[in-house]
Amino acid sequence: MQTLIIYSTIDGQTLEICRKIKAFAERAGEKVSLFSLEQAEAINLADVDKVLIGASIRYGKHRPELYQFVNRNHAVLSAKVNGFFTVNVVARKPLKNTPETNPYMQKFLKLSLWQPQHLAVFAGKIDYPKYGLFDRTMICFIMWMTKGPTDLKGTFEFTDWAKVEAFGTHFSKL
Repeated sequence: MQTLIIYSTIDGQTLEICRKIKAFAERAGEKVSLFSLEQAEAINLADVDKVLIGASIRYGKHRPELYQFVNRNHAVLSAKVNGFFTVNVVARKPLKNTPETNPYMQKFLKLSLWQPQHLAVFAGKIDYPKYGLFDRTMICFIMWMTKGPTDLKGTFEFTDWAKVEAFGTHFSKL
């Protein structure tokens, strides 16, 4: 089974999640390729059996390039075993951490021509020391408004790695 995992990340947490899922699939005997969204533009999607796309949120939005890619390729994506997950800090909240309850997943499904077969939502990570002044200030303000962590010296990982493993194991069995 040839699996392609595509990631769209800004700070790297989505890539880390994709690497974990890749490891689960490889343990299940699949041949897995991992590419950034930009690299995936050069790949012939017809050559793979399964496609999983993971994408992060920044300031309430997935990157426009994500929509361009999935809308341009929705027919071939739909013909494969496929899945999509979004990574966002809103998913740290119990009532917003499922595909049905996460506003960013719901927005993706409304704006995308592609309707993935398998969906997941994972909470991301805040790494204030890594951000530039603008991002640090904006993210801190958003966290203050949403009752999240605001310690500018802190790094806060919300990813539930057991949930990532469960989804990765499930997807590798398809």
